[in-house]
Amino acid sequence: MGASRNLRRASALSARFLIVGAVSTLIEIAAFNLLMLTGVGPVQAKIIASLIALINAYIGNREWAFRSRARTGRGRQALWFLAVNAVCTAIGAGAVWVGARVLEGVFGTAGPVGLNVVNLVAIAGVTVIRFALYHYLVFPREKVTRDDHLPSGRLAG
Repeated sequence: MGASRNLRRASALSARFLIVGAVSTLIEIAAFNLLMLTGVGPVQAKIIASLIALINAYIGNREWAFRSRARTGRGRQALWFLAVNAVCTAIGAGAVWVGARVLEGVFGTAGPVGLNVVNLVAIAGVTVIRFALYHYLVFPREKVTRDDHLPSGRLAG
């Protein structure tokens, strides 16, 4: 019974993470396209749009997706969250830069459709990295000690 309960918890966590991620992705895509319409380049637009979406992602993940995880302090979690997302934003921006260069080399131009496809591929790849890092670093499980399993909190003699 414990294994099926853990599987349900993991499934719920994954579903909540994906929902928060989907909303954040919509925010990021909208911001990315609005920025490009105003003349901002694709790499800069990717970085700015990612930063805008991060606000939603932090609140949604901390307060909903990973709400059952250890509350090891907002400062520590915020620092890890920012570090993880700085790395993930750099990876995503790098992927957009490479994708734009490839599209220009093949088609002569990157174009908005091509850049959006590249952006979506970058988002999908970075999502896997983010989930693993959120799971283990940003919102870790509480450590369970032997005392937690005994009703009195004392070791059995």
